[in-house]
Amino acid sequence: MSIKPRFAEAILDGTKLVEFRKRRLAPDVTTVLIYATMPVGRVIGAFEVGGYDIASPTAVWERHKGHAGISRTGYRDYYRGAGSAVGIRVRDARRLARPLTLAEIDPSLPAPQSFVYLTLNPHGPQGDTQARLHDELAATR
Repeated sequence: MSIKPRFAEAILDGTKLVEFRKRRLAPDVTTVLIYATMPVGRVIGAFEVGGYDIASPTAVWERHKGHAGISRTGYRDYYRGAGSAVGIRVRDARRLARPLTLAEIDPSLPAPQSFVYLTLNPHGPQGDTQARLHDELAATR
């Protein structure tokens, strides 16, 4: 999932406990890799999906404003004109020991505009990196 560096850091620091999106992830997604957008341009961590809060933007803000990691103005700008908001609850956020470029994970992986689905394959061409990533994520749970 593409996240601006300041918000990615807030998630990893534990001050942002919900990630706001305009649509929810597929139901089988349990782990989110955090891709900090430019100028970082690397996968720097991950978090577990702790559930969703889907409601009007005002209702979601009222429930999460204390741990939103974003200003009310920024939040309102993001949801301007939207009928609903999706709050992805962040659980067990953790930082990678070494940030990874997308090419290290999969050379064909584009920088996600919002998010992209990824299945780690420790036996594929990028097997060593994907196995390390898989092991690192599993070890920190």
